[in-house]
Amino acid sequence: QVQLVESGGGLVQPGGSLRLSCTASTRIFSVNGMGWYRQAPGKQRELVATMNSSGGKYYADFVKGRFTISRDNTANTRYLEMNGLKPEDTAVYYCAAPNRRVALSAFYARMMNLREDDYWGQGTQVTVSS
Repeated sequence: QVQLVESGGGLVQPGGSLRLSCTASTRIFSVNGMGWYRQAPGKQRELVATMNSSGGKYYADFVKGRFTISRDNTANTRYLEMNGLKPEDTAVYYCAAPNRRVALSAFYARMMNLREDDYWGQGTQVTVSS
């Protein structure tokens, strides 16, 4: 069973920075790719950023220029560096990975439709407030 463990959330002032980490128990990120999602109270979960198995990156428009996804393959870890945080970034952030390998051409569509039977972390709270 694949396990994903997140860390790095917390309380930060507007304009501040945080770095989230997601460590997998296997090499799943290198094989299947992964993504970061967030869910604010009363809102639907939304896709924030992805990294496919080849290292290709995608960012949602609302985080472009502020968030950066990176990797450490030797540690089976992916990071989400968040700068210029805004109150509207407040949410529970989740990392997740597909439960099967995905063709690169289909990766974005797959990540937009990740299911509960895919692999998910436990979530980490990010609160942006003065």
